[in-house]
Amino acid sequence: MTRIKQIILLLILVLGFQSSFGQTYKFKTSSFSVLEKNEKGKWGKWSDLSLADILVSLDTDKSRIIIYSQIIQLFDIVTYQPIEENESDIVYSFTCIDNEGTNCTVSIVTRKKQENRKQLYINYGNRIINYNIFSML
Repeated sequence: MTRIKQIILLLILVLGFQSSFGQTYKFKTSSFSVLEKNEKGKWGKWSDLSLADILVSLDTDKSRIIIYSQIIQLFDIVTYQPIEENESDIVYSFTCIDNEGTNCTVSIVTRKKQENRKQLYINYGNRIINYNIFSML
């Protein structure tokens, strides 16, 4: 009987450690905006904010970010970049490849001086998509 208890305890510990290493983070968007470069390579102006109620998932187990918009946007994470922090922001950035095979950088920014407001940026080099997001528990 003692042997069975030891095996059960070992299974519980192994499963507990396995689930603690990878996580899935869920967010909802409230709005989005787009910034594009013009023909001369200069940044234009941010588009007006558009309302958007979209689910976003960051799955560290599968190393991917999914934006469940009308057309699902899938980003495979190639590199987890070092966290950048200054007095106003905390930035988590990921080098990614989207579902069309295009390289981009996806960043989750926490604005410390704006009540920890969160934003998701998708930077393709010639255009940036910004989603205002909030965490789902």
